[in-house]
Amino acid sequence: MPISLSPQMMRQIIMDHYENPQYKKTPANKEAFETLHMASANCIDDINVYALVKDNIIKECYWDGVACTISTSSTDIMCGLVIGKSLEDAKYIIDQYNHMIHEEEFDESVLDESIVFVNTAKQAARIKCATIGWDALEDIICNHHHEK
Repeated sequence: MPISLSPQMMRQIIMDHYENPQYKKTPANKEAFETLHMASANCIDDINVYALVKDNIIKECYWDGVACTISTSSTDIMCGLVIGKSLEDAKYIIDQYNHMIHEEEFDESVLDESIVFVNTAKQAARIKCATIGWDALEDIICNHHHEK
């Protein structure tokens, strides 16, 4: 997905994931999932991220809780991006997303719809909103490796 998306298209993708999140749910068998709770002191964001990891592959990924538009859409997009990916590939995607958010060089080819957050650094107060779910999944991945 090219960075040349118009601002209107970017807003539409964000609003689509905010109004109709595909991955917002608490899994019925949540004890099978690795879970991390995240909250922001500066926003309403108070979420749980759930990842079902088998054979170092993220089989399922969901989130639930209360979140602002940016957190909701970025976390929802993230879940869709990492399902079916190895932990190493998911970590690479997270790293590239964080590079993009912090205006560093990044590999656009792995970011798909998350590219809509390319201008987040211009609103510094929104960086935490755009990364809260990603930070949770990164911690889950790191903790998973330490459990081995």
